[in-house]
Amino acid sequence: MVKTFPKPLALEEFLKLPETKPASEYISGEIIQKPMPKARHSRLQAKLISVINAVAEKGKIASAFPELRCTFAGRSLVPDVAVLRWSQIQFDDNGEPIDDVLVAPDWTIEILSPAQSANRVTANILHCLRQGSQLGWLLDPSAIALY
Repeated sequence: MVKTFPKPLALEEFLKLPETKPASEYISGEIIQKPMPKARHSRLQAKLISVINAVAEKGKIASAFPELRCTFAGRSLVPDVAVLRWSQIQFDDNGEPIDDVLVAPDWTIEILSPAQSANRVTANILHCLRQGSQLGWLLDPSAIALY
């Protein structure tokens, strides 16, 4: 018996699919759904975004976004926190950021979930760094005191 494998999905086809919750990422023709964040993960994400935006948005330096889909260099990733320099953010006529981000984030932050592979998350960070990200962090909420 000959085993047949489905044709890998093209990036353009993936982008037409409805969003999933939690988000799915597109890597090398594969769709990989991220695990649902837990309390420590969500709290750390919220604190990071709050602190970064308190400093960076005031002077229009940068903006931190939670779970922002970034599609670039053949992948579509959803970092836990994506920070874009202000000059990288495209705005519509109403001054709102446009929805489709087609560049690597300037700073990508991933917060490790218990069900996630540290190797896979690290590979996503390295991909971002190879494509122009200036900084990449991998945080383990079980190793950080949040209170």
